[in-house]
Amino acid sequence: MSTPTPSSDLKRRSFLRAAFSGALVTPGVMNAAEVEKAIATSEGHFHEQARDLPLVEDADVIVCGAGPAGIAAAITAARAGARVRVFEWRGCLGGVWTAGLLGYLLDFDKPGFNQELLKRLDERGMRRGTSHKSICYEPEGMKLLLEEMFVEAGIKFQLHTHVCAAYRDGKRLTTVVTESKSGRQAWKAPVFIDTTGDGDLGALAGCSFEYGEADACPCQPMSLNALLVCKDVAALEAFIHKSDPSKADGVAKDAFLAEIKRAGLFPSYAKPTLWQVRDNLLLVMMNHQYAVPCFDAAKITEATVQARAEMNKIVNALRKLGGPWEALQIAATAEQIGVRDGRRIAGRYTVTKDDVAAGARYDDAVVRPTFSVDIHALSADMNKKTAYHNAGIKVKPYDIPLRALIAKDVDGLMMAGRNISGDFIAHASYRVTGNSVAMGEAAGVTAALAATTKRLPHDVPWSEAEAKLKALGQRA
Repeated sequence: MSTPTPSSDLKRRSFLRAAFSGALVTPGVMNAAEVEKAIATSEGHFHEQARDLPLVEDADVIVCGAGPAGIAAAITAARAGARVRVFEWRGCLGGVWTAGLLGYLLDFDKPGFNQELLKRLDERGMRRGTSHKSICYEPEGMKLLLEEMFVEAGIKFQLHTHVCAAYRDGKRLTTVVTESKSGRQAWKAPVFIDTTGDGDLGALAGCSFEYGEADACPCQPMSLNALLVCKDVAALEAFIHKSDPSKADGVAKDAFLAEIKRAGLFPSYAKPTLWQVRDNLLLVMMNHQYAVPCFDAAKITEATVQARAEMNKIVNALRKLGGPWEALQIAATAEQIGVRDGRRIAGRYTVTKDDVAAGARYDDAVVRPTFSVDIHALSADMNKKTAYHNAGIKVKPYDIPLRALIAKDVDGLMMAGRNISGDFIAHASYRVTGNSVAMGEAAGVTAALAATTKRLPHDVPWSEAEAKLKALGQRA
């Protein structure tokens, strides 16, 4: 049985609408709402009745998603004088940093909030290494730190809360609807920021977007991280990836792969990596789940189950080798599988591979990424040949302009993090969290200025936003 195309589906709906509307010849038989209900039912859908929702209007800026970009956006907006609300679907702040057990920070040699966060981690003894390029930290401690920073900033935030709908007045986004244990609730604000990572809010609001490298989703694979406990970290020194980039030459990864192969297995990620968090607590990434769309819950579920099973299988096999692997065990797997590819929402500028290769410069630059183009294998067969590649592009430090953070199709909406407006190649460079934080700062201060002066984000010049960041001490 063939699957209806969008055009054939539209034609069928038009036919059904015309057919059912014939009932209107007889007054009182079927009104317009009943026609739509009949169409939905006839196509195997369930018609949900409209209902009134409690409406809250107590924020200048609403941030959807409390990952790295959302954290920076919310705190910066609050410091800039805005009343801020944040919605997060997980049970903690931090997103991939915490629920995803990312455990390391990349491309963090940026000014502002990046440096403040490192300083706070240092004060708590929560990070390893001196480089600002690749930093290990304690995910559990990060949860507490971020919550304390939100409380300090006076941010209202709600966990376990999904943003499930968005409504516009003409082109302007005015309202989002959330679903939680409190039921469905509606929230209004002058400005919204999409920091969901996957561009969920932008899609709900009707923005156009790109995904993966082409329509068929040759998207980058997902990975599930875990914390491990070992008997003696010193015995595993040869297999632990170093935070110092001058020593991160892949030798430890290759040695770790050789041990997994010696245990009779080959991982779905051919560059398995161990980091030391502290003492005998390790972080590991050693799996890929291929061609999983970020917006398909069933496939994400399957990917998570498969990844967790593979991880346990590898750890159990390593433990049986004995020696340095004696007593190795999983302390925790991530609540959230790590997503590399999500929707890239159309903005007023699109960052391209040409920007990356040429080292583009812009007057409204909000961050200058330096991270390499990092495209992980798109299939299991490709993984056997190479775990990742750079598409033949050598990165020259390049600018991301504010325009790439402002939605093109919807007014009053900004983006920050990996869901900004960019192509597949550029995204493979700027998607790491040091850049996401800097983008969050820029979106947060711009949104605050727009909301508190009754302007739209695209009416706020970057020079004004940057001056505000300097006044806040978040730019040198």
